[in-house]
Amino acid sequence: MTHRTCACCTPAFGRRSLFAASGLLAGAALMSRARAEDGTKYEAMLLTCIDPRFVTPVFKWMDARGLNGKYSRFGVAGAAVGTVAPSFKAWHPAFWDNLGASIQLHQIERVIVVNHRDCGAAAIAYGSQSIATREAETALHQKVFGEFKEQLAARQPLMQLEGALMALDGSVDTLG
Repeated sequence: MTHRTCACCTPAFGRRSLFAASGLLAGAALMSRARAEDGTKYEAMLLTCIDPRFVTPVFKWMDARGLNGKYSRFGVAGAAVGTVAPSFKAWHPAFWDNLGASIQLHQIERVIVVNHRDCGAAAIAYGSQSIATREAETALHQKVFGEFKEQLAARQPLMQLEGALMALDGSVDTLG
């Protein structure tokens, strides 16, 4: 049975579903304008990896910093790796578009990047030797963070930036 109450569930776009979709888009535009105008402001956008091992440690780290409920979040394999590595080029626009939306909707002024050790996405993008030793891994994440920092400065020159490299035990080293 097909549920036809919204345009996204309709098998083929007809005039009615197209009209419904345009109404949804108009409503979303009005809502985003209202949200920006009501003074809603969040501290930052958090860029994290999708690795399930780090969901709780990152949340606890952000909470300990007093940022619980004060940031938007974007997750992509590798965190900053996923936004700058040439092998993940197709993913890059999704992050930058989401950052633009977070700036518009949440009035953020800072990006917090949390990369992590033992990152499979880093090994995919740069080879397993790039994370074979702690020193190599740290150097790679510093390099990636530097590339991210350059791209952020070119796209959003007023945006503040913080970088962290989290270990499996939740300890954090500063990037940049």
